[in-house]
Amino acid sequence: MNLINALALSIGVLAVAATWLCLGTPYGLPVWALFIGWGSFYHCGGGTDSVGKSAINHIWGIVVATIALFVVGTVAGTVPVTSIIVGVSVVVLVLGAHLPILSTIPAAVYGYASTAAFLLMGGVALTDLTALLPASLTVAIAMVVGNVFGLVSEKVAGALAAKE
Repeated sequence: MNLINALALSIGVLAVAATWLCLGTPYGLPVWALFIGWGSFYHCGGGTDSVGKSAINHIWGIVVATIALFVVGTVAGTVPVTSIIVGVSVVVLVLGAHLPILSTIPAAVYGYASTAAFLLMGGVALTDLTALLPASLTVAIAMVVGNVFGLVSEKVAGALAAKE
């Protein structure tokens, strides 16, 4: 089997499992965040190292977004104030790339954006740390699980392609 067909089969079957994990269990993982983590695994080049590289940068983005949204909720600012807070937080996000471990900026952005979406669309009270932190952790878990699904899909596809 050629690699593209093997990847299609591997990813398709695992997508069933991933969707069931998010929607059919009480874990409450956002399926879209899992798939973003999965795509990020491949964006980071695939292979075992990409799981860690992608996951660490997702978590960095999640931390920065969580802090930014907590500040936004605390100051209850206007749109210009909120915009400045977001702008400053994104500067911090990108400046993290000075550290080699945080140098995969797109993966950090995926974590940041996924967190903002989950918190804002889910109506999480931004000033309530007992709601904010578990919600952010849910995004982190989903994205890391997505990275693992990426690795598994790559390994299964490699095994299927090698049988040809």
